[in-house]
Amino acid sequence: MTAIPEGGRGEHRWPAVVALLVALGLYLALPSTFLPAFRYAVVGIGLLLLIPLLVANPVRMHRQTAWTRTLSVSQALLLAAANQVMLVQLLVSLTEPSIGSGSRVLIAAAQVWITNVIAFALVLWELDRGGPVVRRALERGEVPAADIRFAQDEDHDAIAEVAAASSLHAGWRPRFGDYLYTSLSNSMAFSATDAIPLSGRAKALMGLQAFSGFVLLALVIARAVSLFQ
Repeated sequence: MTAIPEGGRGEHRWPAVVALLVALGLYLALPSTFLPAFRYAVVGIGLLLLIPLLVANPVRMHRQTAWTRTLSVSQALLLAAANQVMLVQLLVSLTEPSIGSGSRVLIAAAQVWITNVIAFALVLWELDRGGPVVRRALERGEVPAADIRFAQDEDHDAIAEVAAASSLHAGWRPRFGDYLYTSLSNSMAFSATDAIPLSGRAKALMGLQAFSGFVLLALVIARAVSLFQ
């Protein structure tokens, strides 16, 4: 088991929980033609996995065991993988005008896109440097190799007011909000912005997210243009 030393403050769990609940809500609210049984099963499993994780760390992420690590990573990967299935279903709907109204399909596209942002943020948050507990529980030299390089990781030699908030001088560690911003910017720019993927898995995840976002945007624009012709 890995645990935050006594007196230390683990990362707050609820920003990630709220994001997860928003994603599951959007997933559940997709049109009824979008594989309802599959969607309900994913939402049910996601909520069931959340219960023991909240019991283990109800407010702050203080401890991590093998089973909580397995559950948390599985939960994030499940949401990301399931949303890719919905993305394929959405692409079918966008290329077949007879399926549903145009406005409803476009709203569904926004739901899938937002869920994609949250899902990949959760995956990166869980995987990078061993996860939220390990990032704060271990000393710098003991933390697993980084999957993502943030700006704060290399700001120590900048001007004083910038260097003061860097990883080296302030002990900065990434939080869920940092991964959410990285996921959001990657989805809009279709490439890494201020946070750079370092490991093969981070590059694969961010590459898949950028590609799916690009394909989705291209077809949404095409469908929107067709509605006004």
